[in-house]
Amino acid sequence: MGRFFIALLQIILQFGRNQVNLQGIMRVCTIYMEIRAKKICRSMGFFDIFSSKKKEKLDSGLAKTKESVFTKISRAIAGKSKVDEEVLDNLEEVLITSDVGVDTTLEIIRRIEERVARDKYVSTSELNNILREEIAALLTENNTDDTEGFNLPTDHKPYIILVVGVNGVGKTTTIGKLAYQFKKAGKQVVLGAADTFRAAAVEQLCIWGERVGVPVVKQQMGSDPASVAYDTVSSAVASGADVVLIDTAGRLHNKVGLMNELTKIRNVIAKVVPDGPDDVMLVLDGSTGQNAFEQAKQFTAATKVTSMAITKLDGTAKGGVVIGISEQFKIPVRYIGLGEAMEDLQAFNRREFVDSLFSEEKK
Repeated sequence: MGRFFIALLQIILQFGRNQVNLQGIMRVCTIYMEIRAKKICRSMGFFDIFSSKKKEKLDSGLAKTKESVFTKISRAIAGKSKVDEEVLDNLEEVLITSDVGVDTTLEIIRRIEERVARDKYVSTSELNNILREEIAALLTENNTDDTEGFNLPTDHKPYIILVVGVNGVGKTTTIGKLAYQFKKAGKQVVLGAADTFRAAAVEQLCIWGERVGVPVVKQQMGSDPASVAYDTVSSAVASGADVVLIDTAGRLHNKVGLMNELTKIRNVIAKVVPDGPDDVMLVLDGSTGQNAFEQAKQFTAATKVTSMAITKLDGTAKGGVVIGISEQFKIPVRYIGLGEAMEDLQAFNRREFVDSLFSEEKK
């Protein structure tokens, strides 16, 4: 209320005590309401609406994984009041069967063992909180910073993202959703249909281009993918575009062939933009569990992957794979897919993800 009276005093001083009319009073009220609205937006109201929606989507997308993990943990601690060796053995099995991965599971168990040894007594009722804390700490120690929304570096343009991954993981769909989010953030986007070996791939990308309202650079089926990449980047530079997303063939039958093809694409991009591409993003299908681990191994061995997007986490109980992949490969997981809608691709935040997975429901 202090600002209200200050504004009123300013009007009185400006017009004189006898000249304060209804119009002046109305202006004071308007100023006051604007100040209050801005304060509310800054503090919690406006922005919390969006964070709340994001959290709701994250929680619903991980619901099956969470239900599966909690059910297994409940069985692991049944009849136990404290975390002991038997509980830890059972917990190890829970994490491995939840697709967290063997190496990551062993590291998590080691951390909990140290905590139990230090605290002497840890009750089973504390286990979920301990898991949440230790997994979040593990991921924080072993990775770069979380992606902040759909922001990109602004020191140069175009920012070029080369998207790789096997057929069927949701690669082209992820490109379409990223294009939507970047455009929504005010970026000018260009798509490149460099998967010229699969007829449906070019058509699918063009459909996404129309839906989002961004141009797609393409050539005839069977064309050289590197040629498409070159045309795409050249077009983006000429038009002053901010972001380039290039789709690539989803073949993985031959590491050498894959590496050669991607190397050729990278080389032609560098002819147009010397430091390009800025990001080689591997898309993985989270619903395949351990198969996603294997694909990550194959692609990281064949080319330099700099980020990952993990799709199809909704409707699966294998969401734990995100933890293992994020920790094991030391490559940032930038985005996660939680549904079919264009808004259902989220920037990955490790702590939010772990909190959602291991926080007990409020009753």
